[in-house]
Order: sequence, then C-alpha cells, then structure tokens
Amino acid sequence: MDITCDSCGAAFKIPDEKLPPNKVISATCPRCKAKIKIDTRKPDKEIISGETLEQDSRPLELFEEGTRLALVLNRDDGQINDINSVLKELKYKPIIATSIQDAMGKLRLYHFDLIILSDGFDGQNIEGSPVTHYLNHLSMSVRRKIFLVLVSEKFDTMDNMMAFTLSANLVINPADLSRLRLILNKAIPDHEKFYKIFMDTLKEVGKE
Repeated sequence: MDITCDSCGAAFKIPDEKLPPNKVISATCPRCKAKIKIDTRKPDKEIISGETLEQDSRPLELFEEGTRLALVLNRDDGQINDINSVLKELKYKPIIATSIQDAMGKLRLYHFDLIILSDGFDGQNIEGSPVTHYLNHLSMSVRRKIFLVLVSEKFDTMDNMMAFTLSANLVINPADLSRLRLILNKAIPDHEKFYKIFMDTLKEVGKE
C-alpha cells in the first residue's frame, strides 16, 4: 500500500501483509513524527488526502511508537556484534547499513535517535562522508534530536573539541569500543541534560 504523510509529504510503500485488513489505523511518520491515517477498507484507493505523489520503492518497516532507532555504519563484523549488544542493552533497535547508499536511504525514511559512523565505512572518510554532509544540512530542530558518534583511530575518545569541530556529539577511538556502554551511559545523558536546559531557555524567551 502506498502512503503519503500530509505533514511533510514523505511517500512510503508498506507491504499489505503488515497492515490489518478492513481497518482505519494510525501510524507515526518516521520522518517528521506526525500521525498518518491509513485506511485499509479501500484496497483499490490507496491515495491519501487526494494527492498522488512520487512513491519511494523501498518498503517501509514499521516500528512501535517510541522505539529508539540506532543506525550503525561499520564493516567490521566483530565491532558490529559488540556495538549491537551494547545498543540492545541500552534499549535501542540497531539498524545495520550495508553501504553509504543504503544508509542514505534509511536516513530519508526513518528518524534515528543515535548514529554510529566508523571512519572508512564504504570507502569514505568521515570528513567527506555523504552521511555527515546530510546531517550537517538538517534543520537544527531535527539535528539536535540525533546523537552522532564518530569512530576513528585518529581520535582520542571523548575529545569534545574534536567532536565539536566535526559537528558530532561524541568521538571514540576503536580501541575503546569495549567500553562503549560506559561511554554512552555518560555521554548521552549529558547531551540530553544540556539540550533540556537549552530548550527550557528557548521557551522562556518565547522562541520555542
């Protein structure tokens, strides 16, 4: 079934078998988090809001509302397994990208709360990666909801100045991935605390 979000115009394709038949249901748009009405009582009329937009050919995987998604861009199977284990412990749903192209497709379809990008993924260094370029051009209201972790042998773990320079939230040396759970357990709450203060300040001055 082809679905279009009224709020942001994103277009998705959801396999019919993933939808309950003959019902009107509500789903959360992975891109803008607005509610989308899906009417499966009309199998022959799959146009939402009377508009026909160009559809994305990739099937949209549905997740329960409130699921925290983490995108992992790494080619080392050992590191991927270790990262996935930590993410699951921290109640994230890990999504593995197989290439830059795959990663970009997933970024356009879903909102990720956490992204872990390793230097050299799919032959791209971090500075020239289309992923970092994409993230750097998001609106601040969207970008600040994404916790970006960069992994490289060039970094000292938790070098805040380097992270700031690269517009990331955290940098990690691969040698310290064995301590990833402890590192994220400190860095993410610090980030959330900072932005809570930031958002509270915006509300006080009437800008949010």
